Amino acid sequence: MTLDRTSEPDEIDSGLADAFVDLADALFNSPLEGGVVAVVERVMDAAHRVVPGADIVSVVLRGPDGRLDTVASSHPAAQQADALQDEVGEGPSHTAMHNTGVGASMDHMLGPDAPWPAFGVRAAEDLQLGAVLSTGMFPGGAPPRFGALNFYSWTADGLDAADRDHALVLAAHAATAIAAVQGRTAAELRESQLREALQSRDVIGQAKGVLMERRGLTSDEAFDVLRRTSQDLNVKLREVAETLVTRREEL
Repeated sequence: MTLDRTSEPDEIDSGLADAFVDLADALFNSPLEGGVVAVVERVMDAAHRVVPGADIVSVVLRGPDGRLDTVASSHPAAQQADALQDEVGEGPSHTAMHNTGVGASMDHMLGPDAPWPAFGVRAAEDLQLGAVLSTGMFPGGAPPRFGALNFYSWTADGLDAADRDHALVLAAHAATAIAAVQGRTAAELRESQLREALQSRDVIGQAKGVLMERRGLTSDEAFDVLRRTSQDLNVKLREVAETLVTRREEL
């Protein structure tokens, strides 16, 4: 009996470690084109192993107006619960995102000490949810955080044995990966915009050169011709320049 009791924590720890190793591998190998959704789906796959009492899981990001945007959920009830929080102006995600400290919120939906009376009653009666654990997503830590990872249970005691620290570690993995994807996407957008700007400048320069050579115009006069043509035809200046360059022999 002693050996069994001693080995059980090791088995649990080993399984938990495997879950996080698998998650790290999955996040590292997420396809670039998948963006935030690909990262979130891998986090949700790991969520049930990290918090076994969770029946359904959702990931929400805070929009510019402060409202919740459910990026992914494992059941429609989770998405409905997330939307309900915005409707009633309270709920675990809002608490986890705006609270100071570690940013975690866990409680039963109903009961004398339930922290979200409006949300809890409707989540229990309309969606049949019994309990919830919500962890804010950082890094940075300072509220308001940019999102939350939500674990819902159909029963009131379904999350009583849930380890909040494990959920927080999972949320930290998710937040770091999402922040990296968002940063990479922003960098790619800036690079694409710069590349497009340089290409536009080059083709406009070539078109000006054609007009200056064929029509004897100055640089400013050639640009004015391109600008007026763009306005008259309601076509982008770059497109006018590209057409002129490709059809220069017709001038």
